[in-house]
Amino acid sequence: MEATTDSQEFSKTAYVFPGQGSQFVGMGLELYKSSAAAKDVFDEVDEVLGSPLSRMIFQGPEEDLQKTVNSQPAIMATSLACLKAMEEADGELKHHPAALAGHSLGEYTSLVVSKSVSLGDGMRLVRERGRLMQEACEQRPGSMAAILGLDEGTLEEVCMETGAQIANINGGDQIVISGDRLCVARAVDLASIRGAKKAIPLAVSGAFHSSLMSFAQQGLAAAIRDIEFRDPVIPIIANATSTPLTSAQMVKDELLTQLCSCVQWKQSVGRMIESGISEFIEFGPGRVLGGLIKRISATPDYRDRPVGIRNVGDLDSARKVAGAAALG
Repeated sequence: MEATTDSQEFSKTAYVFPGQGSQFVGMGLELYKSSAAAKDVFDEVDEVLGSPLSRMIFQGPEEDLQKTVNSQPAIMATSLACLKAMEEADGELKHHPAALAGHSLGEYTSLVVSKSVSLGDGMRLVRERGRLMQEACEQRPGSMAAILGLDEGTLEEVCMETGAQIANINGGDQIVISGDRLCVARAVDLASIRGAKKAIPLAVSGAFHSSLMSFAQQGLAAAIRDIEFRDPVIPIIANATSTPLTSAQMVKDELLTQLCSCVQWKQSVGRMIESGISEFIEFGPGRVLGGLIKRISATPDYRDRPVGIRNVGDLDSARKVAGAAALG
């Protein structure tokens, strides 16, 4: 992907990349078999990591793929393979994104696409992040839950009373809380009393985007110091602040901050819509982000700014999106 030029400055497309939880055994296999560009991504990832991660992605076992240390690089590899398959089908690269964003782990995928880090360095960093987060989960066990139908202010009060933390403001009526298991359980009960429509425990190994992840920050800081970062050639909308990351130092600061901070997805999407983005393309397994963006764009703040949402998760969708670009 090339840097934005003057002729591309009015691009209204944003690329977005999913986070942990979207993984499933067999994701990307069709792309591996049918797209040379996608196959190159998986092969390079295996070489960089010195292990057959692609075999685990394609064949399982599911128990191993679900481990944070494996699921994070697996999702990143699959997301990048989806993008490369689309670019391969596009031929002349008619899509020129004006912005990039990723949900938690997906922010690291954005770094590779923006050329802030190389694929090899990005994959090594994500593997280490996953290892550190898994270790933090073992050292300080926790849980997460999605709360539906309760406003942010009320949920903040619930968290203050129980010791839980808001981890993801996803948009629509969904906010995710995180923390010590007992704190989250108390927060779920109190949220229900305060009017929440539903509370859904998340199948994760720990309390992501909470202070319980502080155990991993020192190790992540060391890993970041060992990698060469460059200024992104495409702005990345930061999880923690929803502001554009345009320099290498901003990127490094964001990676450390977002580990223990709330993912401001609703605010990030809103900022992109307000800046003129009218099309979002989600690259990777599942359609979680597309669903969230649809709900955000349907709120009163953005109803007068309709957006298109597409997903590239297999060869057929890669070709469809590329074909739509060819039609202008």
